[in-house]
Amino acid sequence: MSDSQQKIVQGLNPADYFTLAMDEEIRQENMPGSLCGFALELSKQPDLEVLQQRINEFGLKFPLAYASLQQKGKRFFWYERAESPNLFKHYAAKKNDTADFHKTVLLDLINEKHDREAILPISFHLISSEHKSVFLLRWIHPFCDARSADLILKYLCTESEQQREKFDFPKLDSLVNRQLAKYKWWQKIALFFKAKRYITSLDTLPSVIHADTQQTPERLNYQTYSLTLEQTQRVNKLARQQVGLTGTSLYYIGCFMRALYRMNPEQAGEAYCAPYAFNLRKNKALSPVLGNHVGALFAQAPKSILDNREALFQHLKQQHTQVIREKLDYAFLPVMWAASWLSLAKHGEQLRKAYGTGGERSSFWFSDIGRTDVSEMSFFDSEIADILHLCQVTSPPALAFLSCQFNQKLSFSYNFVEPLFEMQWIEQLHDLMLDELLME
Repeated sequence: MSDSQQKIVQGLNPADYFTLAMDEEIRQENMPGSLCGFALELSKQPDLEVLQQRINEFGLKFPLAYASLQQKGKRFFWYERAESPNLFKHYAAKKNDTADFHKTVLLDLINEKHDREAILPISFHLISSEHKSVFLLRWIHPFCDARSADLILKYLCTESEQQREKFDFPKLDSLVNRQLAKYKWWQKIALFFKAKRYITSLDTLPSVIHADTQQTPERLNYQTYSLTLEQTQRVNKLARQQVGLTGTSLYYIGCFMRALYRMNPEQAGEAYCAPYAFNLRKNKALSPVLGNHVGALFAQAPKSILDNREALFQHLKQQHTQVIREKLDYAFLPVMWAASWLSLAKHGEQLRKAYGTGGERSSFWFSDIGRTDVSEMSFFDSEIADILHLCQVTSPPALAFLSCQFNQKLSFSYNFVEPLFEMQWIEQLHDLMLDELLME
């Protein structure tokens, strides 16, 4: 099928362009783009035949899974492919494979480079050996966000066909556009300038960057840790004491800032700054694709208060309260809409670089997935033992901290770009992070 004959399946919304800009930024560093993954560690090999059938069913219900993302003029669209490739691949260990077989394949898959037009928006991979299997759901922004990927896993794990029918495309237009439609034109302009002032205030303090920026990015690596039930309960208790019932993410961010600071208090920079997503989606919405309804806010703390835990958490709480009170989350919506008409290079620069100095705005990336929807499900006759998360990240900051609760236990994933960071450094960082999380 020629380009002229290809059918447009779907256009992108403003939140899609937000994630696509980061994909472009990563590709400019000769990395694979904004590839992400959820991996389930399984007690045994699942039923392959039923798993393949369910994945085929998912592709039929959501044909966007086969689409090709291409640029037409200044805009991007999902195009229909001439053929629908297989979404599922199986990798079986051989007798001479090492104990690192599963992680080696996972890293190969998350570091796989494809042209943006060629890569599948989402694919499913089973990595199995005699004693263990790992199932990877790999997707690329802007196909979906982390919440959407969680729903896709939930769809696959849902045994009832009647229950699976409840999963569908969003019934409404882009939530960014729907929220913007509630404002008069002069209110949108006022929101735009409010967001601009907010960003300008953040950029007055140069961000601390721990990455070795003299190195050229080569490959994403990761390390995951699971806390015990007792440790998780203690962390949850301390988070409630420090930041309240709804501020758990701020507790993780604050602890991570302090852990980074303790790694090297003399690191150049005046503040730690981390982007985090706000989500417009309703919690019970079962729309696993076309669900990018996120934008970036920032948690920032000056180095001068990092020594004082109480002062740090009080600062982060006040900052978050200000965001809600002044509706800074919604103030970003007209900025996102306007930025979606920029070139990807310009959009990415606006997101990453501080105004005036051109320095990197983010000290690290952060995402708190919360409680995963698959925690109490089996996976095609196999028990789910653990879950881990992967994401490519721009360099710098070359570091992402991802958290979730699975089976009532906290799971942390450190994603880092080598050689800007090394595994030994990450292990030391986690020891400090654990100390911070559990500190009375």
